[in-house]
Amino acid sequence: MEDEFHILIVDDEPNIRSGLQKGLANEVDFIATAGNVSEALEKFDAGHYQIVIADVRLPGDQNGLDLVSLILERNSDTTVIVITAHGTVETAVDAMRRGAFDFITKPVDLNLIRQQVSKAKTHHRLRAENKVLKDRLADAGAISGIIGNCAAMQDVFEQIRQVASTDATVFIQGESGTGKELIARALHDLSSRSSGPFVAVNLGALPETLLESELFGHEKGSFTGASRQKPGCFEQSRRGTLFLDEVTEIPAKSQVDLLRVLETSRFTRVGGEELLASDARIVSATNKDIEHLIEEGSFRDDLYYRLNIIPIRIPALRERREDIPLLADHFLNHFCQRHNRATKQLSSKAMHVLTAANWPGNVHQLRNVMERLVVTVREETIEHENLPVELSQTDGTVTASVRSLAEVTEFAEKDAIQAALAASDFHREQTAKALGVSVRTLHYKMSRYGLH
Repeated sequence: MEDEFHILIVDDEPNIRSGLQKGLANEVDFIATAGNVSEALEKFDAGHYQIVIADVRLPGDQNGLDLVSLILERNSDTTVIVITAHGTVETAVDAMRRGAFDFITKPVDLNLIRQQVSKAKTHHRLRAENKVLKDRLADAGAISGIIGNCAAMQDVFEQIRQVASTDATVFIQGESGTGKELIARALHDLSSRSSGPFVAVNLGALPETLLESELFGHEKGSFTGASRQKPGCFEQSRRGTLFLDEVTEIPAKSQVDLLRVLETSRFTRVGGEELLASDARIVSATNKDIEHLIEEGSFRDDLYYRLNIIPIRIPALRERREDIPLLADHFLNHFCQRHNRATKQLSSKAMHVLTAANWPGNVHQLRNVMERLVVTVREETIEHENLPVELSQTDGTVTASVRSLAEVTEFAEKDAIQAALAASDFHREQTAKALGVSVRTLHYKMSRYGLH
């Protein structure tokens, strides 16, 4: 089986072969022995060995160092441990240069051999896990570098594929750090507008006094400091895509202006009179509970309906834990290359802690943690002790079974809506009345939870 560990012991002394075979019997699943290079290669070619332990001095024309080279030519993933009764610095250097995992002198210390075999087993397991992650990563990054193999992300990918080729307005909802701009870029990249500009503007970062100028542009002299004409985001994104991030942050007057542009596809620069055509495809996003904002009156429901032609909800990282190993491995490799670090890997326990953590900052937080680990951890393998303390409990146990209050609430709410819909035979007005909410609120909740 692929997860079994097999050892091939090569030594011309029968008592050494027998002693190692008995001493390592409990460490691995199968052990074979050989007395020379020719016999060793014959058995190696016929079997599947992860570890080879070979003496340097072997009878015949080829010795143990030659065997190291021949084994690794056949399978570079094999771990070869060299032992010798005549250890010299030159021999050790030659063994390592040929690719040996370790060099041990006789008389053989069985405990040391066991330790090295244990290290080799761990090394193989981590390498195998890393390969699986890389294979899954290759399958998961099919859309503009967005990574996700879980069902929820596959649904998002399918929505992107269906919507990208159209000019339909898209409204993206997701917590901070979930990758809303990546989704918007994917919609742009897969559209017929991909050769045009992609313009992203964070509306929450703009003061109210500059918002209209940023969106619609301004004429020279229209206000103090306006020394020249400046095109706004709507002009800059012509024949392309305009991404309005944190759209729920804009004040009431700007909401009216934005609604007018969406309805008429026309706008004027600040201080200007000329009507200009808007040709941008609009994608907007928020990390807020927009239903609550509408109910409290801080966001216009008519603007929401214009923006929410195609809703896409991005799951929080804690809702797609099965993707965390993929993302962690991707960021690990990315930052090792960026910071010119040797390739690193996560131990199984470290990966377990990462997968169980709550991640309030979502993918963005995971990305930052992986960069920190690449820069600060010297060893090849990142252990759970290297992880930030906030990712696990102080007593060392993992918070895998703990769900946030928001998760529990959403789960219960979705179940309640599903039950009410089934009880009313999917009559939405009756369902809304039974739940004590408006039909509009029910529509929003159904869209959010994918209940159709």
